[in-house]
Amino acid sequence: MVEKRNTAHAIVEQLHKASVEGLPKLIQIYRSDRRKQVQAACKSAERRLELETKERNRVQEMYDLQVQMGGTGVVIGVDEVGRGAIAGPLYVGAVALPQGPKVWGINDSKQLSPQRREELASQIAGVATAIGFGIVSAEKIDELGMAKALRFAMAQAIKGCRIEPDCVLIDGNPAHVHPKEKCLVKGDARVACIAAASIVAKVTRDHYMEQVSQEYPAYGWDRCKGYGSADHIAAIKRYGLTPYHRATFCTHFVQGTQY
Repeated sequence: MVEKRNTAHAIVEQLHKASVEGLPKLIQIYRSDRRKQVQAACKSAERRLELETKERNRVQEMYDLQVQMGGTGVVIGVDEVGRGAIAGPLYVGAVALPQGPKVWGINDSKQLSPQRREELASQIAGVATAIGFGIVSAEKIDELGMAKALRFAMAQAIKGCRIEPDCVLIDGNPAHVHPKEKCLVKGDARVACIAAASIVAKVTRDHYMEQVSQEYPAYGWDRCKGYGSADHIAAIKRYGLTPYHRATFCTHFVQGTQY
């Protein structure tokens, strides 16, 4: 039997605050304590450990696929955000992500909450070998078309890393922007460095849209980030287009520009 020098409350708190690495030992220590609170806390800790282990295995697989596709040298992941928006720029992120230390929790940015993206973006910035961005304005998107704008932004982001990659892994279909590129559909959910690029691009573009929303608050860009929400489209119909709108994306909503 476990000596009951610790109160049940203290043990529950200890299990709750323990790191994933420390949980197995604590569970082993307290599993024989028959107090109901302690038993419930041990079961909760076991469930948490199971989920955390599953999550870490998922992320480890993302790092493993990065090595499988890109090798162990300098591998840059590339992903875009804002492609389907009707206002604001297109952003492409490029991240050279080493094999360690791991950034646990990385995933396709669309699968993460805003708060979690912020946390992970900070961690990525702390461990990345290099980070670059490619940005194309709404006006330039109208001029070039999305396909050319996307290729331009990808090339700009890779160049912005200021490091010679051994491999460039790009989310989606072949882009033909770098001689060492490899592409993978849904790569932002499957490869660590592409997921990292997805996260930093999303966070950076979101910050930008929140800033310009102060200039044109009627469109709600702080909430919709320039995508075609019902409120955003209603504002376009009422107030017209702004210089931040992609006019070629808005032909079904309004004719001309009010601002």
